[in-house]
Amino acid sequence: MQIDLGPLLPHYWTEIVAAIVFTVLLTIIFAKVVVPRFESMFAERRDEIEGGIERAEKAQKEAEAALAEYKAQLADAREEAARIREDAKNQGAQIITEMREQANAEAARIKESTQAQLAAERKQVIDQLRAEVGGLATSLAGKIVGESLDDDDRARRTVDRFIADLENQESVEQS
Repeated sequence: MQIDLGPLLPHYWTEIVAAIVFTVLLTIIFAKVVVPRFESMFAERRDEIEGGIERAEKAQKEAEAALAEYKAQLADAREEAARIREDAKNQGAQIITEMREQANAEAARIKESTQAQLAAERKQVIDQLRAEVGGLATSLAGKIVGESLDDDDRARRTVDRFIADLENQESVEQS
């Protein structure tokens, strides 16, 4: 069986040999020149891609490390803020306690001062009343008794006895 190739069928064997030699030469040139260049170009591309991937992985690791450091710093800052708030709260409570103690001490001092002042004024009023009551009592006693009580000792004894009687009556009434 013979295939009819038509115009593609070479007429001379030399053309076939030349085609084979040309194909072999072309294959050798491709194998020696073009293929190594393609392989080197592919290798460069592969290296660039792998390098890019490695750089991306390295950058991602650095970003993760920075994120972890940021989170640690944030946690430290939160702990410090909580500690500062707790210290401020404790200091506030301490200041309030100190202010209350100072206010209580001041109130006690004012109360004691007021009581001492009232006691002094009371004593002064009592002394004034005794003098006035004594004078009135002496004058009244002189009118009742019918004799003059101008003698100081006698007047003093009479007034003291009268005041003692008044104080006894007050203590009996209060009981």
